[in-house]
Amino acid sequence: MNNLTALSLSIAGLAGVATFLAVGPLSGIFFIWAATIAWAAYFFLGASQEALKNTIVCGIFGVFMAWLAAIQITNIPSSAILGFPFWAAVTVTFSVVVMCLAANIPALATIPASVLGYSSAFAYLLQTPGKLSKDILLSASLDNVLIVISISIVVGTYFGQWSGQLSAKLTK
Repeated sequence: MNNLTALSLSIAGLAGVATFLAVGPLSGIFFIWAATIAWAAYFFLGASQEALKNTIVCGIFGVFMAWLAAIQITNIPSSAILGFPFWAAVTVTFSVVVMCLAANIPALATIPASVLGYSSAFAYLLQTPGKLSKDILLSASLDNVLIVISISIVVGTYFGQWSGQLSAKLTK
């Protein structure tokens, strides 16, 4: 079987498994959209052990930076001078600068994976009612973006690796 067909079949088959998990037994714990973002990042970064490490470490770092920003955003009063949107924007700007400057640390040097983690975290926080609250952000629960999106990134990255491995077996 040629490489493209093998990769297509392996990705499709594992996408079915991932979807079953996301809408079935792991619903609310494993988000398919966050997983497929990490899955794609793994391939974009080279589909290697280094890509696996960078996608997971930097993806979770991005989630962590978004989590810190979200905590700060929950501290902004709605009556803030210049308004809530302005201070939320300043908070995000500052956290993104820190996230990108952290690329000076070799383990955090894969900025695209950090940005994907950051964006996934804010997608969850802004699109899932009630999640952008200090109580939830500081809880040790599966409602906490730091925990739940990190899980999805790790599992999604491994699905990427497994699809590459299965593809290699199908080409033989």
